Parts: sequence; C-alpha cells; structure tokens
Amino acid sequence: MRIGVLALQGAVTEHIVSIEKTGAQGMPIKRIEELNEVEGLIIPGGESTTIGKLMRKYGFIEAIREFAGQGKPVFGTCAGMIVLAKQIAGGEPGHLELMDITVARNAFGRQRESFECDLEVKGIAEPVRAVFIRAPLIQGVGPDVEVLTLYNDEIVTARQGNLLVCSFHPELTDDYRLHQYFADMVEDSMAADL
Repeated sequence: MRIGVLALQGAVTEHIVSIEKTGAQGMPIKRIEELNEVEGLIIPGGESTTIGKLMRKYGFIEAIREFAGQGKPVFGTCAGMIVLAKQIAGGEPGHLELMDITVARNAFGRQRESFECDLEVKGIAEPVRAVFIRAPLIQGVGPDVEVLTLYNDEIVTARQGNLLVCSFHPELTDDYRLHQYFADMVEDSMAADL
C-alpha cells in the first residue's frame, strides 16, 4: 500500500516517516502523474495560499479532485485542511473545495501562540498528541461531515467519506495513530475496489 504526500511545501519527510510506521510505503508527490502510483494522499501543513498557487501552477487542482472523486482517501493537515475546505472564512476563494467545511485560518493566533496538547479522537482509543502551529479550525460542517475531535468546543478533526482533516500537525510527534487511522481508510478503500 502506497500513500503519497504532496511535496510542494511543508513537512513532507515527517509525514513519510509517520506513514512508514504504519507499515505502508510513503512517497513524495511532485508531479500529477505520480498520483497514479498511490492509493491515498496527504496534503501537509505549510502556507495554504502558497500551496494553492503551486497546485494551480502544476495542475494539481483537477488531478486531486479526480483522485478524490475515485474514492481514494485524502488527508489534509493544518494548511492541508484549508486547501480541502469548500469555504474559507473571510471570503478568500477556496482551493480544492472538496470537503463540506468552513475553516478559519490562523484561528489560534500567531507562531508564538503555538502549543501542544492531548486530544480525544473518535475511533482512536487513547488521546492523541497534537501540535498546533498557526492552526486553522473548522467553523462549520455540512450534514455529511463527522466531527472526530473538539478542542475547547472548537472542531479540530473531521471526516467526510474518504476525506480526513485535522487542524494540527500529527507528523511532528512520535504518535502515528492518526496516520494509522488514515492508512486504515486507504486499506478499506482498496478493499472496496476489489
């Protein structure tokens, strides 16, 4: 099982390390053709506007929409969550517009207000270590979106079918269970294709 990490910006290597801890093979994705070689895709954190511009420049918008449209799982972390959202608060245009969520950028403040905490994630037995860095949050969800985690009554992890998002950086800890959750989604989607 191969899981790609969109390698335009962000913590690509750290995500690949976490993927490989699940037993899956991680692969950086730099060209749209490489999407044909993976069964799931992670869009990492970074700067959402920059990621969006690079995705447009290299043809990734339509390619990832098609990838997700085939039922292949996509996981957006931090800026990756913003990139997947249908709506961005403040009227900024969306990027992939795949997941029925409205997100607010930098909702937890600037870099110096970054923090770590343990969070209960629905479907994972023990609390998950979460690193929040200039993190967005989900302000609203559509009817098909399942909320997986709240932090101070704010939505920070959610799932809609084959799409998974979180506000934080799971790749910056030794806790790879959210990547395992995603790898299980990929495995389920592969089994459904057989």
